[in-house]
Amino acid sequence: MAQIEKLFDPTGAAVDVAEAALAPRPTSLSGLTVGLLDNTKPNATVLLEELAEVLKRDHGVAATKLYTKDYFGTPMTTELRDQLAAECDVVVTAIGDCGSCSAATVADGILLERAGKPAASICTDSFSPSGNAMAEVQGFPGYDFATIAHPVASLDVEQIRSRVQEALPQILRILGVER
Repeated sequence: MAQIEKLFDPTGAAVDVAEAALAPRPTSLSGLTVGLLDNTKPNATVLLEELAEVLKRDHGVAATKLYTKDYFGTPMTTELRDQLAAECDVVVTAIGDCGSCSAATVADGILLERAGKPAASICTDSFSPSGNAMAEVQGFPGYDFATIAHPVASLDVEQIRSRVQEALPQILRILGVER
């Protein structure tokens, strides 16, 4: 007989599962400020900077702001969440390419949604189970996040650009943007 196991948050964060609704979505990114949350993993900055260029060039984003977390394996601080919510219209978090950082990247997206900001988190396909588990632990089962091919850390700039192109349609869909 199969036994149901309890899921635990590998980041050690306290869980408030009171709210599992997405923040209101924009219909366009034109004129908006997009926050980019770098979790300090190798190539996260490069990936987010490449994404910023595409969003500005092809989707009319007015500005992008890069923020950096203290540590990739835990969710962002309350102070950083509040800063992102105050300064940005939407946020993209990256990159989940290991177990704890994938869980934390998804948790960051959920924290932003609960703060009223649409968010798209990016994880690699090898660690999407970790992201899905975090969504469940956070009381947000089925939370949608972008998945790109693993790995990211060892890629050159051209390969990162390819990953951005892979993530872009997912990010736009998650943010509710009409293409």
